[in-house]
Amino acid sequence: MIRVGDTHVLCTASLEDRVPPFIKGSGLGWVTAEYGMLPRSTSSRMRREATAGKQGGRTVEIQRLIGRSLRAGIDRVALGERQITVDCDVIQADGGTRCAAITGGWVALRLAVNKLLKAGDVLSDPLVDPVAAVSCGIYAGQPVLDLDYPEDSEAGVDGNFIMTGGKQLIEVQMSAEGATYSRAQMNELMDLAEKGVTELVEAQKAATNA
Repeated sequence: MIRVGDTHVLCTASLEDRVPPFIKGSGLGWVTAEYGMLPRSTSSRMRREATAGKQGGRTVEIQRLIGRSLRAGIDRVALGERQITVDCDVIQADGGTRCAAITGGWVALRLAVNKLLKAGDVLSDPLVDPVAAVSCGIYAGQPVLDLDYPEDSEAGVDGNFIMTGGKQLIEVQMSAEGATYSRAQMNELMDLAEKGVTELVEAQKAATNA
C-alpha cells in the first residue's frame, strides 16, 4: 500500500511463466499493468467500469503509462521469458493517483523480482534502476510539488514526471490548464520533480530493503 497524502493505492505484482504472443520465443520478459479506482475512492460514488462492460479511456491510458514506465527500469533479457502483471487499485483518491500507482507499482515489482532471485529463477537482477513519479504544477502563481485534488483542479499548469532513480526521464505529461507557461517555469517544475522523485526513491529503497 502506498500512501501519498490522502491518495492510497494498493499495488500487487503477479508472476507468470508466459508472455504475450507478440514476444513469445524471443527470450524477453514483459511487465504490464492494470489500474482501477474503487467506487468510493472519490468524494462521490463513481460507477464500476465492470458494470459498463468496458474500461474508460482514462483507465486504459493510465495503465499503459504504468506498464511502459515500469518497463523502462527493467532488463527484459535478464528477466527471462516470463510476465509480471502489476495491479494498481485506488482505495482513496486525492490527486496524483497515476504517480502513486507507478511509485508503488515499482515496490511491488521489486518484491516480486526478489522472490525470483531468491529462488534462483533469474541469475542477475533484472531491475536496473528504480522508477518513481510525481506531479508538479503552478498553483496560485507558484510552483508546487505533489498537487492534491483541490490544487490540481485549479492549477494553471500541471504535469506528471516519471523518472528513474538516476534522474533519467521516462515520460513527462505537462499541459497548460487556462494559463500558458514559460521555459523557465518548466525548468522550475523539472527541478521540483527531481527533488520529489529523489525522496520517493529513498522511500522505495527503505520499503524493500534495497
